[in-house]
Amino acid sequence: MKVSEFMTKKIECINADASIYDAIERLLDKRIRSLVVKNANSHKPDGVITARDIVFKVLSEGKDPRRIKVGEIASFPVVCVSPDDEISKAMRLMKEMNYARVFVCEGNCVIGVLALMDVMQASLVEKARAGNHA
Repeated sequence: MKVSEFMTKKIECINADASIYDAIERLLDKRIRSLVVKNANSHKPDGVITARDIVFKVLSEGKDPRRIKVGEIASFPVVCVSPDDEISKAMRLMKEMNYARVFVCEGNCVIGVLALMDVMQASLVEKARAGNHA
């Protein structure tokens, strides 16, 4: 099964110079768990910031989210897979790197994200498809 079948196409970006407060607002408003981080003069993805990063690196340490920039705590670089890659390849990467998501890229463009929930859905679909062929 291909990554493209299960990836989420709802991708949001944020500038590395934005405040963590801005990132929190965007994550909550869009009901998502991660943002692709870009530098002002770049069109390619530079990093990722997640709800987990914000909670563990800022909020739990009592830091002011208005004074910390996204680029200060984001993870670099973005880990990408191709939309044509098999889900199993993405799962291996996620396991090896202990990541909850990988981004789906075509060239320098992020076109989707594959998260743990998407992988679980793929597993259920695979089992259902196998059951229909028995």
